[in-house]
Amino acid sequence: KLTEICAAKQAEACRAASGKLLDLSFDTISGTGPNGAIVHYRVTEKTNRPIKPGDLYLIDSGGQYQQGTTDVTRTVLVEGGKAPVGAIDAFTRVLRGHIALATAAFPPGTNGMQLDTLARAPLWEVGLDFDHGTGHGVGSYLSVHEGPQRISKGGTVALQEGMIVSNEPGYYKANAFGIRIENLQYVTAAKKAKGVRAMMGFEALTLAPIDRRLIDKSQLSTSDIKWFDAYHKRVQKTLLPMVDSAARDWLKANCKPL
Repeated sequence: KLTEICAAKQAEACRAASGKLLDLSFDTISGTGPNGAIVHYRVTEKTNRPIKPGDLYLIDSGGQYQQGTTDVTRTVLVEGGKAPVGAIDAFTRVLRGHIALATAAFPPGTNGMQLDTLARAPLWEVGLDFDHGTGHGVGSYLSVHEGPQRISKGGTVALQEGMIVSNEPGYYKANAFGIRIENLQYVTAAKKAKGVRAMMGFEALTLAPIDRRLIDKSQLSTSDIKWFDAYHKRVQKTLLPMVDSAARDWLKANCKPL
């Protein structure tokens, strides 16, 4: 049977198969159902749960390569069952926060504290929040948590071109499920697209499908959907040549426009 430990080992095996993995960048967080609601969960033989139909399964993992350090989180609905009550609404709000940060335009000198609210606002609308930072700095073949930049309530360092930060809003319902969507992104150079002042922004580094089965499309704005579809078009275009035929079919199905 498929368990949290099995899934974590499979993720590591996939990375190792590239021949370029030097180490994991941190212990994989592999949590299903109520274990997914534990933000920094580390599975053990004692806590290991089977991954069952209808569970929300959260996996946060990364690798160390000479080319850089990775960190990605996805939350998926396990096939064969219905999503838990409240999960689709919460997931969509987390996604909205993720998109708001990913598409932010901001002037030079802006710090992470000023941007943190963007990722939380959709949850705040209904009295929800998450008790961790929205984003942390990431090294290049160094520490997966590396400053001085961070996107959080205490992030006072101004973001600069080329800095890498994570974008990882979440929601955790105790004893039920956890949700987190995490991409790494880098700060882009200031440029004048509109108006008179140059604005900086973000460009995603992480390319992995986001589970559309957990999205309430009616919550999304036109610009949210535009970002989601453009992101998945890029995911498919980049990854399709790298995967086998079975994975291609899955990738195409999960990168279709909303």
